[in-house]
Amino acid sequence: MNNNYIFNPRHRKRRNKFRDHGPNPFVVNIERATKQNDYYRIALWTGEYLQLTLMSINVGDEIGLELHTDLDQFIRIEKGRGVVMMGDNRDRLDFKARVYDDDAIFIPAGKWHNLINTGRSPLKLYSIYAPPQHPHGTVHETKEDAEEYHGN
Repeated sequence: MNNNYIFNPRHRKRRNKFRDHGPNPFVVNIERATKQNDYYRIALWTGEYLQLTLMSINVGDEIGLELHTDLDQFIRIEKGRGVVMMGDNRDRLDFKARVYDDDAIFIPAGKWHNLINTGRSPLKLYSIYAPPQHPHGTVHETKEDAEEYHGN
């Protein structure tokens, strides 16, 4: 089965029918899927040891300060620009870097981190968590949905 129909703009009615395909085998054009995603966060594939989420961060918005004590995280920017900050203490994020299209960000377990959209368009990215961070099938259409779910 070809899974690209999910993100094919010719099938507009299907475009927003993102769903979690894990733990089944799955192939996707990750760049196209990431750029077409308009949800704040959606789990596209969740397995036992790994998870792929797509994110769209609005202009001037941010992911928000986070800490994952028991997992590493990989983020790839597909479209947009921002600033990533990391550190050992929530009040001292001493690592800062500007990020752009095609940049990869590696966040070790135990590092406080945040990513801010400094561009003029939504920041489109995908994130890989190992092990998974969100429940299978997670869909947060907006940042407010995510904050409500996580109790922020």
